[in-house]
Parts: sequence; structure tokens; C-alpha cells
Amino acid sequence: MTAVAAGPAELLRRLCDATSARLAGAELRERVARIRADLDAPLRVAVAGAVSSGKSTLVNALLGLPVAPVDAGECTFVVTQYEYGADDGRITIELTDGGVAHSRLLPGHRLPDDLGVEVSRIRRLRVALNLPALRTVTIVDTPGMNTVTAVNERAARSMLFGSGEEDDRAQAMIYVLRYVQKFDDTTLAEFRGLTDACGMSCVNTLAVLGQIDRRGDEDDPWPTARRLAAGGYQDLRTSVFDVVPVIGLLAETARAHPLADDEVAALVRLAAMDEDDLEDYLLDLDDFRTASDLPVPAEARRRLVERLHRYGIRAAVEALRRGEASDAASLADHLLRCSGYASAGRAATGSVAAGLAHFARRADQLKALDAVTRLRKLARSPALGSDRATLDALAAQLDENRPIATALGGLRIFAAAEALGRGTLVLNEEMTAELLRLSRHDDPAEQLGLVAGATREEIAASATAASTRWRTLAMMNEGRTAGHRARDVLTVLEDMAIAALEAPADPAAGSGAPLPPVRVDPAAIETLRTAPMVPAGDKRALELLLAGTELAAQLGAPPGAPRAEIAGYAAALSARFRVLTHRPLSLRQRRAAETLCDAYEAIWSQHHQDGSHPR
Repeated sequence: MTAVAAGPAELLRRLCDATSARLAGAELRERVARIRADLDAPLRVAVAGAVSSGKSTLVNALLGLPVAPVDAGECTFVVTQYEYGADDGRITIELTDGGVAHSRLLPGHRLPDDLGVEVSRIRRLRVALNLPALRTVTIVDTPGMNTVTAVNERAARSMLFGSGEEDDRAQAMIYVLRYVQKFDDTTLAEFRGLTDACGMSCVNTLAVLGQIDRRGDEDDPWPTARRLAAGGYQDLRTSVFDVVPVIGLLAETARAHPLADDEVAALVRLAAMDEDDLEDYLLDLDDFRTASDLPVPAEARRRLVERLHRYGIRAAVEALRRGEASDAASLADHLLRCSGYASAGRAATGSVAAGLAHFARRADQLKALDAVTRLRKLARSPALGSDRATLDALAAQLDENRPIATALGGLRIFAAAEALGRGTLVLNEEMTAELLRLSRHDDPAEQLGLVAGATREEIAASATAASTRWRTLAMMNEGRTAGHRARDVLTVLEDMAIAALEAPADPAAGSGAPLPPVRVDPAAIETLRTAPMVPAGDKRALELLLAGTELAAQLGAPPGAPRAEIAGYAAALSARFRVLTHRPLSLRQRRAAETLCDAYEAIWSQHHQDGSHPR
């Protein structure tokens, strides 16, 4: 019973422990220990991209802090890993000779220009940030590349992650592409080659189209950007989970470094100008920066261009004119919406935030997938005597030419999607779309292409119909890799059909009894509700926390949400309010924000643990 309940990550932990116990060689045991440790660590998500593509700007938006340098300082040439740590701002400098040095972030959460060590001697920076979201995901900022071409796996990892060593391997990747009007065949081929060499596929790679607002001939860049993203996904769908557009500069300004009061005042003065006159100046940003007859000082205009560019200035001014924003907090909310950083509602695809949330939800599976790959490589290592026998036994349990062990069923769709991207599983258009839906979504109706709210009978019928196609493919390719991967998909579809017709076995995963509300400090909530720097959305979250009669309602989660989902909502809210602690609040307001963060993090800690260990 225990083996059935355990997830892929737990089963691989046991496999690592058993293998390590039988190995005599210290080096082999150390490699197994590193794989085992990564199963317990947060998911490593590398942010990569071409030079000047907006990669570090996106990193700052992801973190909600202006940490990553966006200019050409020495830190832009170093792999920098942002990870959870209670000692907020501590920098660990790992050196190429194995030594370690230490430093700290500057005030305002910024990397120092001078690390005190020659860049050539630095292997990696590890920056500790007290952000609850980093308990689940570690963000790795990688040096920019002039091309996406990679000749082999080690070279690709060296370019992206600083070295070709196993412990530098990312388990998911966000790749920022320069905004182009059309992907040519060379770019597509290079991108597929890079992801393949780095062990990435359509289950763990998100492509981001950055700087979509930089075309001067479009007032609204979004229609063209969305069309390009949709076309890019069709071209790259076997290599990426999604292709999404974003204006990273606006997302960074909104999430990591909101506008100061004097910058808001400058925008208010611009909004009072004649619309046509202001538009004429914005057509040429050099004129806008240097003109002598504008009601805003030249230095303020320079900062606005640097932080918002043309589209952001237009968006902010229009919001002020329409009364949709009036201060820094409401402008930050508006700019975040204009940036395209987050999806509307709880969409699973279509934005950077949705892609990162998808990786976080599937963190255990992605880490397990990475561990399987590394353990297979380990099993092929040279060894003698009893160690050879131990590695042969490990290889037999993870043989690529057999279906992944029944207990590792959660990886079946991932394995099939990887085979599709690598060309070892060849499908027609209908089955390609079917497999990609299964890998992109979590809800059974969405996985099968059904409308939201489909009945269990409809889900069962659709899964059964699809299983017929995959059974035929498995039989036609019996004994080959394609046949094994087709049988993996077949098993998943058969399980879906059976599950749809059975009552939920775990009340905690369905609509069980509501969880009791948590007690909160009304005084802390009131302090933040009256603070002008708190965005309207955060104030609404505070009202729910105070008025909710059960835990899900307090967090804005659906009634009867499972514990794992409750934990996810709490982690997201903690991260939102942690951002407030870095804004210019009074001491009383900052302490209130910290109190709320502690409350949300306590909820996350309790229900993450409860939801991840079935009883």
C-alpha cells in the first residue's frame, strides 16, 4: 500500500538510498547523494536568453525585487542563483578552485558592482532571499548568449549554467527570445538543438517573447505579439510548454521597483498636457528626453523612459486621464496588467506567471524526471566488481526500453512528450495535439480537449476513445521505444477513464469538510488597509482574510480546495505581502506586513506538509 501512495520523487529517494548503500566507490556514492539531495531541494528554473533580450529584467519581475543587474556590469557575466534563505541578502561566491567567499546585497536588494573577486575565478553566485516563493522554486540567472547554438550537452550547460557539471543542471528553463516578426528555420533549428542538448523539452521549457513594445509603428503591440506567440507555439510546440509575450520592463517596474512619488507626479503633469502634443513628443524619445518646453524636468523624463519606455508612459498617462489610477500602488497594478506578466484568472497557459506556476505545481515530477535521466547516466559509468553489479541493477530498473516502472506512472506523459520532441515517437496531427494537451494541463477535461465542467461520463468516454488510438499505435510499434511510450500514454488514458467513473477516494483532495479559519490580528490588517502604498488587490486579500468563515474563503481559494492548493494560495499571498516590506512604509506598516507574511507562511507550511504526505 505504501508503494502505491508514494509519488515518483519519494520512490526515487528510496532507489537512491538503496543504491548508495550497496556502492563501495566514494565518487559513485557522492553522485548518488547529489541526485538524492536535488529531489529534496526546490526546483531549479534557469532564465536564459540572448544578450540584451531582457533576461535580467524578467528575473527581477519573477523575484519581485530589483536584484539582477540589467546593465553590463561584471555580475551579468556570472551565473547567479537566487534561493530561499533566512539570512536575506547574503551572497555566497563559489570559486572555480573550490573555495568560497561571501558578500552581501546593497541596500535596496541590489547586487554590488564589485564582488571583491575576479570574475574569471567565480563559478557561481548564490544569493539568499527571504521570499516564501523560493521555497518551491530557485531562480537561476544565466549569462546572455549571442546565439542559441550549442554543439553538445556539456557545451550547452557551460554556456547556460557556468559549467558542464551535473549539479549545474537546471530542471526547467525560461528562455527569453528577442521580439521578431517571424521565426526563421535557422532560429527554430538552433532553439531545438539547445533545448535537446540541455535536456529540456516541451514539459519543462517556457519560451518568452520579450520587449514586444519596442516596435515604434504600433500604438498597441499586443494583437501582433499574441499572433506571433501563437505562431511560435505551433512551430516550437514539441520543444516548449508554451510561447508567451511579455513587456518585461513594465513587469519589473510594477513588481520589483514601483514608481516613486516624484515619478508619479511627473506622469500626472504629462497627463494634463494636450493629448496630441504629448503624442508628438513620444514619437521620438530623444525629443521627449531633451525638449525644453515640457512641464517635467529632463532628468525625470529620462527616468520615465528608462523605467517605462514609450508604451509604458502612454499606458500610465491614459490610466491617469481615465481615473483608473491615481497613485503609485494603483499605477503598479495597471502597469502589471499592461505588461502581460500574469494570466487572467487561473489560466494554466498564456503568460510568464502561468508558466512558472505550472512548473511549481509539477516540481516533484520535473525533479523526478531529471533524477531518472541522471541515474540512467550514472548506471552507464565505468565500474568494477560489486559496483558494476549495483549499477547494472540500477539500469535494469530504469531501462529506457521498458515502460517506466508502474509506481512511476506520474512521469509517463512527460516521457512520451520528450520522445515526441526527440523524434523517437512519431505521431499524426491529432495524436500530437492530444499528447501535448495531456502534458500541458492538469484538469482531465482540459487534458482531453473537453469544455470546462464536462461530466465524468463525458471524460470517461473521451479517454476511452483516445485510448483506442494509442493502443493501436502501441501494438504497431511493439518492442520499440515508440511502442513503450505509446503504452505509457495508453495507461494514463485508461487510468483517467477509470478515475472519472469512481468516487474520489481521498476526501482531502475533493470537497471534504471546510478547513477552519485561522485567527488573524485585525489591527495589523487595518494598518495595511489604510496604507496608500498597498495595492487595491492586496487590500481585497486582506478583507477576505478578515471576513472569511473558513480557510479557503480567507485565501480566496475555491470552496473545498485540497490542502496542496490551499498551500499554493498561501505561498502566493505571502510573496505578495513580502514585496510590501521592501517599499517605503512606516515602521508600523512594515511590522504589520511582516505579521501577515508570517501568518500566510504558517498556513503554507502546515498544509504543504499535510498535502504532500498521503495518509
